[in-house]
Amino acid sequence: MKLFVTATPEIRAGRRYTELQAQGSTRNPDDVLADIRARDARDMGRAVAPLRPASDAHLLDTSHLDIEAAVARALEIIRAGMRT
Repeated sequence: MKLFVTATPEIRAGRRYTELQAQGSTRNPDDVLADIRARDARDMGRAVAPLRPASDAHLLDTSHLDIEAAVARALEIIRAGMRT
């Protein structure tokens, strides 16, 4: 079972910004978002092993899920796949 876990850049940047704040960072939220977008562009555009879901992967968008809900949804997908 393959899962491709994703979230919008804005959500991921917000999560990362919260982590950085907890570590005492004074980084600007806009800079964190710019870094996320730049990394995504690099990862998706690289010549070798570009970041993209495998053709048989199940997409799991965690944009509006907390960690518990994301794990629960992943388990649902896995269980459904085991039944087929």
